[in-house]
Amino acid sequence: MQVFAPAKINLGLSVLGVRSDGYHDLHSLMVPLATGDELELEPASELSLRVLGADLPCDSRNLVYRAAHAYLDAAGMARGAAITLHKQLPLASGLGGGSSDAASTLRALHEMYPADVDLPGLALRLGADVPFFLLGSAAIAEGVGERLSPVQTGPLSLVLLNPGVEVSAREAYLWLDETGAFTSELDVQAIVQGLAAGSEEVPYFNALQPAVVARHPLIQVALDALRDAGLHAPLMSGSGSTCFALAQDAMHADRAAQVLAARYPDWWIQATSTQ
Repeated sequence: MQVFAPAKINLGLSVLGVRSDGYHDLHSLMVPLATGDELELEPASELSLRVLGADLPCDSRNLVYRAAHAYLDAAGMARGAAITLHKQLPLASGLGGGSSDAASTLRALHEMYPADVDLPGLALRLGADVPFFLLGSAAIAEGVGERLSPVQTGPLSLVLLNPGVEVSAREAYLWLDETGAFTSELDVQAIVQGLAAGSEEVPYFNALQPAVVARHPLIQVALDALRDAGLHAPLMSGSGSTCFALAQDAMHADRAAQVLAARYPDWWIQATSTQ
């Protein structure tokens, strides 16, 4: 069984404050992309994982392994699965790659070994972004990310640019806590209208961006590079370091990605679209 695990971007990320349990209250518009990782799964007597394309652990330190173990355990399966993760997204990049891989693993194993299992419950225990990828559509995410409201954003062409900086999500939120620069809810209606109109500026923001950029100035270079390439409304996705900017259409995105790749040959650059 071959499974695609899409990346995501945040078309705006507001951090409303810190909860009593230490987590953060979020308000974000998240969309899946046509770019992502791939997984291969086949039935086996035991659970095993191998990773191609990245130096990642293949045991319980890996979210794919934990997702598979959680499903097999909840389903009461005596069998396992041989899983191969083809890692194509950069690590610690704000694109939700690990969470998407985990959600895709849950869905694939549910198809391989059908059982009465609470997939959303398993997803939330694995990580705050995993329920979004299990949903599989654009959504407003609230709470820690578990309260999801599907929304239509329309097709978008864009360019992703990662300058080779790995950012810990935990540290990004700690840096925001230090500043206390929490933000109000996104104006989702205005964002969706701006996207539909192809506006040069879209009224979204990322509450984490200022503190992350202050510690990783190369991310600001990436944001400026996207605009200099003729794209609009650049923004950092999630906790970074991947940035994105919108294009007029797929051809515009491809041309801009080629220009950026020539200027920054060591950076990870992708022309893509929303799903």
